[in-house]
Amino acid sequence: MADIIIMPKLGFNMSEGKLVTWHKKEGDAIKKGEPLFSIETDKTTIDIEATGDGILRKILLEEGEKIPVTLPIAIVAGTDENIDAELADALAKLGKEAEPAKSEVTTAAAPASAPAKPVSAVSSNDFDIIVIGGGPGGYVAAIKAAQLGKRTAIIEEDSFGGVCLNRGCIPTKVLLRSAEALKEVKESEKFGVTGVPAESARLDMKLVQRRKSGVVSQLVGGVNGLLKANGVSIFQGTGEILDHHTIKVGDHIITTEYLIIATGSVVKHLPVPADPEMNLITSNEALNLTEIPENIVIIGGGVIGIEFAYFLASIGSKVTVVEFLDRILPMVDEEITDQVSAMLKAMGVTIHTGAKVTAITKHAVEFEKAGNPESVETSSVLMAVGRIPNLSGIDCQGLNIKTERGAIVTDLTLKTSVDNIYAIGDVNGKAMLAHTASMEAVIAVENICGHAGKMSYDTIPSAIYLQPEIACVGLTEAQAKAKYGKVKVGKFPLLANGKAKVAGEERGLIKVIVEPQFHEVVGVHLYCIHATDMIAEAVLAMNLESTAEEVAKTIHPHPTVSEVYHEAFHAALDQAIHFI
Repeated sequence: MADIIIMPKLGFNMSEGKLVTWHKKEGDAIKKGEPLFSIETDKTTIDIEATGDGILRKILLEEGEKIPVTLPIAIVAGTDENIDAELADALAKLGKEAEPAKSEVTTAAAPASAPAKPVSAVSSNDFDIIVIGGGPGGYVAAIKAAQLGKRTAIIEEDSFGGVCLNRGCIPTKVLLRSAEALKEVKESEKFGVTGVPAESARLDMKLVQRRKSGVVSQLVGGVNGLLKANGVSIFQGTGEILDHHTIKVGDHIITTEYLIIATGSVVKHLPVPADPEMNLITSNEALNLTEIPENIVIIGGGVIGIEFAYFLASIGSKVTVVEFLDRILPMVDEEITDQVSAMLKAMGVTIHTGAKVTAITKHAVEFEKAGNPESVETSSVLMAVGRIPNLSGIDCQGLNIKTERGAIVTDLTLKTSVDNIYAIGDVNGKAMLAHTASMEAVIAVENICGHAGKMSYDTIPSAIYLQPEIACVGLTEAQAKAKYGKVKVGKFPLLANGKAKVAGEERGLIKVIVEPQFHEVVGVHLYCIHATDMIAEAVLAMNLESTAEEVAKTIHPHPTVSEVYHEAFHAALDQAIHFI
């Protein structure tokens, strides 16, 4: 089947491109990965590589001419393949009349002993790239692929945006923002606001849920609009991988040269007996609460569990957290974890660490702690022990896709053990965060399109949306000491920051970690207001291999919370300025 080459869309705002150079002429054989032509956009000139083998049968756009994106510019096909229909269709799209048949360039047939090389799979496939899953990895991959000129399809069985947009990041933050607003009302008098009956302020969860649904709906609609605007073909349903190039969606069978698996993750459950009469929920159901539970036990002291503990305690629930490890938020620097634990306990949250849940009865959660059996009576239980990769519908063994510990194994280009199959996001189990999935999507697509790149997992930021917020990147102090030996550590408390004092939120600190030889930044940990917005500065600094001196000499505006950065790095260099 002939392959129609189109003017690629290389950027969201790109509407047309200028063809600068053809690297091949009509009748030339081309191979996948060879430069085929160069185009000029409003920003740069870039070489576009051939996506398959074949013969350049027809050039429809001459050097120096401009054309809108996605319109045909050439036809690639086999030596003797009839391209009359494709040529007529392409000329119609260009608004040109069909040319006489004699004007077509032909190529002599190869002798029987040396048959012409057949066109590669890309020419006979329905799409160049098919993405399974429409979360923050999948939809980004589809948009990026389309922008790079690939015929792209995406398959989604539910709503676009994945867990993050529909049952995770966004709805959780809507609930937390409502809790924050309630806190502001209750504390308004200390800012000079009078006449507000703070003692009677409460959350109406039905109104909160209405707002949450509106926010999610708008963002899901935005993703749908972006996919359509970039020319991505959308298939609604469950994708079943039949072989390395074939996917079944409902009654449709579609084929592709490359496949990107972005099926995300599902809620994990503890293998413990649970009485069906207990109100046992996961984060999925917790996000849809329309009534505030009087009391609740949260099993799991990771990010999900602690965010819900903070939210529910803020709005009036009696909360107990049961965590198997010796501290909550084990991925966070221990000094910050200690401060968060103290804050939660001050809010009335009971925390049991080193506790192994053994059973969930009709009225209680039973667990072992220091070898002794204990239990907590409750009317509700939230299972928040994490998420696991979603391999539903993927016959990894039959497809020869390697897995480890329930996750698809990928290299730093996101390629699996099968050359034409990539896996991004939670399904590869590397760093189960939305922003990780989105960057993996870009890296995977760029590698498929011939632009070499590798994923770096050393500077992925994490964020926890309590109040104050937690955000960190790089090594904790313990990890840095294990790697470098003696390290330099700089700290600065928020109580010494002017903007934090103005905001009335002086809890927390910044902690920075610097390796001893070159003073390169290897870890930054924030526990303060606006932490999740400010962590990107640390990520950029680490990506640029910045030193403590460079950050310390970076001028930060005053008064801002961001000033804690250069203060902490001054402290790491034994030169603290605004704190003794």
